[in-house]
Amino acid sequence: MTTIIETKKKVKLEIDGKTLFAPEGSTILEAARAAGVRIPTLCYHEALSPIGSCRVCVVEVEGVDRPATACNTQALDDMRVVTRSERLFNLRREVIRMILAHHPLNCSSCPKNGDCELQDIAYEYDLAPNDFGSYSIKTEEYPWKEFSTPILDYHPRRCVLCGRCVKVCKEIRGLGAITMAGPGALASIQPALADPESPSRCVSCGECMRVCPVNAIEERMGGGKGKPWETEKTSTTCAYCGVGCSLELNVVNGKVVGVTTDDAAGVNKGRLCSKGRFGYAFIHSGERLNKPLMRNEKGELEETTWTKALTKVAREFRRTLAEHGPDSIAGLSSARCTNEENYLFQRFIRQAIGSNNVDHCARL
Repeated sequence: MTTIIETKKKVKLEIDGKTLFAPEGSTILEAARAAGVRIPTLCYHEALSPIGSCRVCVVEVEGVDRPATACNTQALDDMRVVTRSERLFNLRREVIRMILAHHPLNCSSCPKNGDCELQDIAYEYDLAPNDFGSYSIKTEEYPWKEFSTPILDYHPRRCVLCGRCVKVCKEIRGLGAITMAGPGALASIQPALADPESPSRCVSCGECMRVCPVNAIEERMGGGKGKPWETEKTSTTCAYCGVGCSLELNVVNGKVVGVTTDDAAGVNKGRLCSKGRFGYAFIHSGERLNKPLMRNEKGELEETTWTKALTKVAREFRRTLAEHGPDSIAGLSSARCTNEENYLFQRFIRQAIGSNNVDHCARL
């Protein structure tokens, strides 16, 4: 069977006996995935450049003595690749064992339980806690580490040092607010400060948390996030500005407990700012207005219907126009509205009211 990927320039290679054509410059992993061949990964993320730190994606290349990492090895003409063999199974299993030797195995208490990439790979390679008895590696009791923002907590013992968080901060956000520091397996993720006295470059966007495969970085605010099987996700659009970013409200027992994203959805492709990712506490605030309020004859605010409230506003507009003219009315629009809504608003002020007194909060 031959799989052809449409492109101007192609390379021909063989993966597990299957001949395929891949775009020139593709990695072995990209070529394999396009052909429907699964290669396990842990540090790889489609939105980031290859890292090659976890070594879980090792494959055998004909003519090369050492196994190669599929995520950052370029696919070449006439290359023959094997992704599944007894040797590769044992190599990957040993790599995962080394990762788990430093990783706590109390999965039942972890919020990521049931939706964890490391847990899935450990299950695939038939690893259990009793598989680590032969290791003489001493598991370090890492102290809590300060992260780059007080919104997030970092758990060094959970961290598998995949490097995703550092990559996403540098490549997607362009900030480089965090870095990996420390010797070997004792390394940890820390704020990247050229001067200890200088403020962190972190903007609390939470992108590092989004790409973490093992919940080593998690949201500090709020209570329990619920297990994956307890959580209902509702796709919606962020209301903080007019960009229209897609997000998923995570609901447990009728309450929003967090926000996640789909990497393939919306104009944001899984990315959010700090407001979109963490600014959901207002949803269940007791001070939130759920109905319009209108002053009664005593000057006190009381709940009313939208019909009555809008009728009151229209009546006051007419009265003000009749008594003081169009220039007595001004309009201030919101950055939470879409471009189309803001366009309609300024047309209403200019044409229906007859005033040029219109502005926008984002300009002020």
